[in-house]
Amino acid sequence: MEYPERYELIFQASAVEDDVVIVRRTERAGAGGYPIYEDETGIVRAEISDRGEVRMVASGGHQAPGSPTARALG
Repeated sequence: MEYPERYELIFQASAVEDDVVIVRRTERAGAGGYPIYEDETGIVRAEISDRGEVRMVASGGHQAPGSPTARALG
């Protein structure tokens, strides 16, 4: 199956503008078998399914990432 090369992860914020992070596909796969995507720093990581479902993957201790929505960029 072909997966998009990049996604925008959109973290909705209640009182301010949404946070948007661009992530790129890596060679790794997550627990569900879908590709792991990460930002250029390697801190923001997510497994994104073929239906656009996002599961955040911790890259270090004490992280509590929200649940973003994903938009394919190609």
